[in-house]
Amino acid sequence: MAVDLLRRATAEALGTAGLLAAVVGSGIMGERLAGGNVAIALLANSLATGGALLAIISALQPISGAHLNPVVSLVDAVAGDLAWRDLSFMVIAQVLGAVVGVLTAHAMFAEPWVSWSVHERAGLAQLASELVATFGLVAVILGCARRRPDAIPVAVSAYIVAAYWFTGSTSFANPAVTVARSLTGTFAGIRVVDVAPFVAAQVAGGAAAAALLHWLIPRREP
Repeated sequence: MAVDLLRRATAEALGTAGLLAAVVGSGIMGERLAGGNVAIALLANSLATGGALLAIISALQPISGAHLNPVVSLVDAVAGDLAWRDLSFMVIAQVLGAVVGVLTAHAMFAEPWVSWSVHERAGLAQLASELVATFGLVAVILGCARRRPDAIPVAVSAYIVAAYWFTGSTSFANPAVTVARSLTGTFAGIRVVDVAPFVAAQVAGGAAAAALLHWLIPRREP
């Protein structure tokens, strides 16, 4: 593996690990402190996730683009901005980083390293939520990337905080995140059986956003 690719893949793994540590860790902390109030736990979870995203994307965007998401990397490859030969390395790094992030959160809160989730996230409404959440995320990223790339960290973070609340699924919008969250039996978890439908909805949402934004905001000619 070339040094540049290794550096970018490492950045993706590190960033996705940080994101999942924030998602799962804040979910555990929120649930423990909320006294059974799910709204307060979700508020804590969403704000911590948004804050972590802002910091992580700002730090790693110059290195790897800070995709932190296989759907975003796939869209980038289709657009020609990421070499197809590099895509698999980026996705593997994102998934492995996400798993490490979950294990790290468990270690920090004295939870079992792996506790398979029993949190049911099934049904048409959940899948529609994931499609909409990922559509919006990819649209925000592409819209900013083609006109205001400096706004991506703030825009993505703000969108995810909002999407926690306006989608029924609390906006996973990320296959790596979805896979890793099946490993936690805490507030942020998802049953293994629900992972594949979520990922399919996420890919569909990302593809739809990429197609629309390609027409809506054409690339500027050099």
